[in-house]
Amino acid sequence: MKELVLHGITVFMGFFAIMNPIANIPIFLSLTADEERETVKSIAFRSVFLAFIIISVFAISGKVIFDLFGITLYALRITGGILVFLIGFHMLQGESTHHKTKQKAYSPEQQQAALSIAVSPLATPLLAGPGTIATAMNFATDGGIDQTIITIASFAVLCIITYVLFLSGDKLVKAIGPSALNVITKMMGLILAVIGTQMFIDGAAQAYKLAFT
Repeated sequence: MKELVLHGITVFMGFFAIMNPIANIPIFLSLTADEERETVKSIAFRSVFLAFIIISVFAISGKVIFDLFGITLYALRITGGILVFLIGFHMLQGESTHHKTKQKAYSPEQQQAALSIAVSPLATPLLAGPGTIATAMNFATDGGIDQTIITIASFAVLCIITYVLFLSGDKLVKAIGPSALNVITKMMGLILAVIGTQMFIDGAAQAYKLAFT
C-alpha cells in the first residue's frame, strides 16, 4: 500500500510539472478576459473535463490508438506546436476569434464559439498536450491495472486543482485592471508562441533522429 501511495505522489508530481496549472492561469485569463462569469466557469469546466477524458483514454489505450491511426508522438508535438504558435501569434497582434464574436449579439451559436476555446487551446494542447499524454502512457503502461488507476486518479486531482485555480483568476483581473491585462495578454501570446515553437522543434528533432539514425 505504501508503494502505491508513493507511486501516486510520483505520478501526480510528474503531471504537475508537465502541465503546470499555475503557469496556465495567465493564459486562461487572457483567453477569457471578455467573457461573463458563467461563460468563464463553463470554459474552465469543459477544458479540465476534456483534458481528463483525453488523458484517461490515452492512459488506458494510448498505444493502441497510436498504432491504429498510424500516429507518432513527434507528429503530435509538431501539430500541437503549430496550433499553439498560431494562437500565441494572434494574441500578440491583439486578435482573438472569441473576442470578435463577443462584440456581436449573444446568440447560441456565438456563445458556443466562445466556449470552443475550452477545446483548443485549453484542453489540448495546453492541458492535455503531447508531454502530458506521453507521461500518462508511460506511467499507465509501466505496470498493471493498479498503475493505470493511479495515473487516472492523479490526473483527476490535478484537474480539480486546475479548475479551482482558473476560477480564482478573476480576482487578479479585478486587481490589475484592463490595461495591465492587455499587457499580460501580449506577454502570454509571446510565451505561447515560444512554447509552440519549442514543441515544433522537439517534434521535428525527434522525427529527424528517427528518420536518419
